[in-house]
Amino acid sequence: MTEAQTQGIHRVMHEIKRRRLEVLRVVDLTPRMRRITLGGPELAGFISLGTDDHVKLLFPQNAEQAAALETLVLGAGKNDVPMPEMRDYTPRRYDLDKLELDIDFVLHGDGPASTWAEQVKPGQFLHIGGPRGSMIVPDIFDSYLLIGDETALPAIARRLEGLAANRKALVVVEVENGKEQQTLESAAQVNVIWVLRGANKDSLLTTVKQLQVPKGNLYAWVATETKVSRQIRRVLLDEHGLDEQFVKAVGYWRAAGSEEE
Repeated sequence: MTEAQTQGIHRVMHEIKRRRLEVLRVVDLTPRMRRITLGGPELAGFISLGTDDHVKLLFPQNAEQAAALETLVLGAGKNDVPMPEMRDYTPRRYDLDKLELDIDFVLHGDGPASTWAEQVKPGQFLHIGGPRGSMIVPDIFDSYLLIGDETALPAIARRLEGLAANRKALVVVEVENGKEQQTLESAAQVNVIWVLRGANKDSLLTTVKQLQVPKGNLYAWVATETKVSRQIRRVLLDEHGLDEQFVKAVGYWRAAGSEEE
């Protein structure tokens, strides 16, 4: 890897601000993926520089928590108010001219975020916070390897949309079934492998082991269930021989009953 690539990846921190946004639109992208467009004057100044940034979404579970949102200070350590449930989500798209922010939700029937997204209607409100910071990965690599499940699709789509036409990207995404496949736009040369979740719970890992990894200077990004992300990272390093400093693998969620290793 070149010195420019090593120095090009960097983190930028942002002021953490809590925003109260109105639900403007609700659109189903697939049977299990719903896009919710938020907006309003409080979105002014919002910034998300990294394709895999996260914002905190706040879901009060009772009247006391809902009232406490008005005085909640994010990033300030302990608050003397009842804390709502919070979940991390990727900003899929934002437009400061229109004051709009898109968040894509996987409708999995469990948890405060999915429960809220399944019943939400335009005119309701949602509080968000952040992003706290952005990991900037400039488009300076010859090729990209992007691996994940449904929860990673917003970040993968953002990355692909920002690639130049002379780049190559290999994308591997595990989804529930064929109806969950999405069109991924990019100027780059993109090869997408859809892995359909079935009886073989290790199908994503098996697919990664059998990959023909793109040539040239490569950046790899992995986001799926925590344990699976760790396993895929080891395959990329040990079996495919990728450069560890240019492999980012994160856990976006944890399977029920799983334990930290």
